[in-house]
Amino acid sequence: MIRIVIRDRTKIPPFNEPARDLRVLNKPLWLHQRDVLARYCLTEVEVESGDPLPPIREECIVYRDNLFFDEDFVHEFLRLAKARRKPCQVAFSPDDKAIVVHALPLQDNIHRQGDVYVADLWYYPNGPTDETPEPVVVDTMAREIGYYHIPTYMASEKGELVFWVPLRPFLSIENWVHIFMANSPFGIFSMGAKMEHEVTRFSKAARVLLRSLLERRQFLSSSRMIRVGRNVQIDPTAIVQGPAIIGDNSTIGPGAVVTNSIIGSNVNVMQGCQVMLSVVSDGCYLPFRAALFMTTLMENSMVAQNATLQLCVVGRHSFVGANTVFTDFNLLGKPLRTMHKGQPQPVGLPVLGGCVGHNCRIGAGMVIYPARTIESDTVLIRAEGRGVISDNVLFEQSDHVRLGEEHLHPQKYTRD
Repeated sequence: MIRIVIRDRTKIPPFNEPARDLRVLNKPLWLHQRDVLARYCLTEVEVESGDPLPPIREECIVYRDNLFFDEDFVHEFLRLAKARRKPCQVAFSPDDKAIVVHALPLQDNIHRQGDVYVADLWYYPNGPTDETPEPVVVDTMAREIGYYHIPTYMASEKGELVFWVPLRPFLSIENWVHIFMANSPFGIFSMGAKMEHEVTRFSKAARVLLRSLLERRQFLSSSRMIRVGRNVQIDPTAIVQGPAIIGDNSTIGPGAVVTNSIIGSNVNVMQGCQVMLSVVSDGCYLPFRAALFMTTLMENSMVAQNATLQLCVVGRHSFVGANTVFTDFNLLGKPLRTMHKGQPQPVGLPVLGGCVGHNCRIGAGMVIYPARTIESDTVLIRAEGRGVISDNVLFEQSDHVRLGEEHLHPQKYTRD
């Protein structure tokens, strides 16, 4: 099978890069897509968005390169599409909560067509044709899962904040919020939900239980639940609970707690750190007592001691100073909004942290309001009257620009 990739060069603020180059589950999105499709496709052809598809007369799958999906989703779509033996386009039911509640806000490429939602993923049994593709509805198998138990005045009558977590995730990444969704609720949260779904089968549960007994470890800490790379050092007092992945040459220090997370290669998680439902990409460094909850760090970033990040995204080569706090709940009770296509738009979530671009330096002791963004290459230094970030921060507002110290922070990418 040939895969035809439609290049979407739209840049995602505050990173100022296309979605395909941003990290999802510790891989660039384009690499994640390639790995997911590797068992089906041997050849790749790229086309620019808006250009006609190449005149190929072989079985092929066509998709836009800003899409996030996993192996289970692709397997189900291709199974259903091949059974039709005609051109097909992926579609979703209006009752699919993962799509309607979480995937539709802040994007345009998943849109209503008749009585279903369709997206930019197609299957052609004999190459692209002028025949209108038939919508094929894929069930994401969404599960309502709570992630915070809080006072009722902050949420529903149940006092619980929930995500609709799909077992077959799919997203069109058009905003930084989708990077958060792809990594946490639709990424590692989905991995945990799949594992929970699997252990309901007696055979799977028995294998995990037997392994935990043989290793004399708690059920979630057994090697069936945790994948550890080469040359990894985990202190005996650290707690690691799965499902979790730890890459090569990484260190988990004394008293650290890592739960249902991805830790990349060459990562240092020092003593007392808390990492839950998060992605810490290759080369990152967490000094003592840093805390991450449902947060994504792209490669080679650092979060200093006592910093707290909840439901956040931090770009590559960025630094977050000590005692900095990213808040995630609007105390005024107003809906959270973030910038999308130049306008503030609702994010569709009751709580959400902030987003830091690439190559940023955030000084110690900052407080960042929910859903705020800090553009790539920005330096923020705490000063009188500037300890709380209540608005989005652009590169032009960076302290190294304001103070005339551009040489201290050269730009790492081409700006518009």
